[in-house]
Amino acid sequence: MQRISVVGISGAGKTTVGSAIATALNLPFIELDSIHNQPGWAELPADEFQERLRPIVAGKSWVIDGNYTSKGVLDLVWQRADTVVWLDVARSEVMRRVIARTVRRAITREELWNGNREPLNNFFDPRPEKNIIVWTWTRFRHTREKYEQKSIDPRWSHLDIIRLRTPAEVDTFLSDLRSG
Repeated sequence: MQRISVVGISGAGKTTVGSAIATALNLPFIELDSIHNQPGWAELPADEFQERLRPIVAGKSWVIDGNYTSKGVLDLVWQRADTVVWLDVARSEVMRRVIARTVRRAITREELWNGNREPLNNFFDPRPEKNIIVWTWTRFRHTREKYEQKSIDPRWSHLDIIRLRTPAEVDTFLSDLRSG
């Protein structure tokens, strides 16, 4: 495992697991949200996003967390990846995590990427593109189906796809990585 893509729905644990994998294997860690979400929550256009990512994925080794299928970024990452860690934990666990994380970030005014912070008014916005909690609830099934299809697509047969469905499976996977 030298080039690892960590994917899953928001709240599945991509950043936590990706960072832990990078630390265990002594690899660079890249969080796609930090590239995509520019100051003032401006979204990087797809072509510029891909352009910024190309030299990173051309590297010898890395751990990249994030999806961004609609921006063509996932395909770019998977073309060079050798391993995909798919975090496919239960909706109840994901929702518990995403709600707790979002509330904590909003209350503490934690900086996420490029000076951005969780806007408190997003909690009351019913639009999924503005409210990460609503987005996660409404996109959960679609995200699972998307990765189920990708996992059997011959285009990605070069990848070792590791599907982790429970926190215990994640813990075991990370423990095995740390112990070598």
